[in-house]
Amino acid sequence: MCTTCGCSSDENEIKFTKMGENHEHMHMHEQGIHHHHHDNEFLHHNHEHDHNHTHENHHHNHDHEHDHEHSHEISVVQLEKDILHKNQLTAERNRGFFEALNIFTINLVSSPGSGKTSLLEKTIADLKEKIDFFVIEGDQQTTNDADRIHKLNVPVIQINTGKGCHLDSEMIAKAVKELKPVQNSIMMIENVGNLVCPAMFDLGESKRIVIISVTEGEDKPLKYPDMFYGSQVCIINKIDLLPYLKFDLEKLKEYARKVNPYLEFFEVSATTGEGMKSWYAYLTQSVNK
Repeated sequence: MCTTCGCSSDENEIKFTKMGENHEHMHMHEQGIHHHHHDNEFLHHNHEHDHNHTHENHHHNHDHEHDHEHSHEISVVQLEKDILHKNQLTAERNRGFFEALNIFTINLVSSPGSGKTSLLEKTIADLKEKIDFFVIEGDQQTTNDADRIHKLNVPVIQINTGKGCHLDSEMIAKAVKELKPVQNSIMMIENVGNLVCPAMFDLGESKRIVIISVTEGEDKPLKYPDMFYGSQVCIINKIDLLPYLKFDLEKLKEYARKVNPYLEFFEVSATTGEGMKSWYAYLTQSVNK
């Protein structure tokens, strides 16, 4: 059980698929990488066992119950700190590797349906002759997104997280070893569609970029402040649909700036190509620094 969001991810379910002729499958636990969601499940199991045992022996009273719950709460908080600390250490190692090779690494985060994969496809198709791209696709199940990127003839690996709702830095470290990105390139990490838990996990990226489409509410930054606070760039996608929607673009920016006044915005349509030139210029400048 994940202490940050309650997701449960069995390490046996976490799977890497390197896209190619034979779709190489690699289960994470077989490679010596272990996800830590189970630690808290064990903790909950012990809690339930101890609590039931107390009832059976008739030694339960109000004060004991209060103390027991308080102790459990402290243990969960400490476990969460340990998990995030270990994740941060690996993230810093990832970041050092990326910086040494000048690999501009982007962590793309959003709600499901914002157009992350479409934006990724359009960007790679238009720039792959100028820039080397490497892609990590994160999803709970299927290789659908990785299949789409693979058709563009760029190296891509799919990470299926099972019931887990986010990628972590160890997953990225393993995927990078398989992808072998080259110097002066761009690595795109498409995180699992979720604006909550991925905000807690640094992957070692150069920039975290949150994508929101105009088909979502303007108040998304207020509903999910941690994600917008921890991002450096906000891409507003599907602007070609604005004439057909009751969506206040400036109100969205106002709300986002309340959470993070330093956010940089790009207004784009991955379908029509509107606004994409500014986005491309940003990527080109970032990798050529």
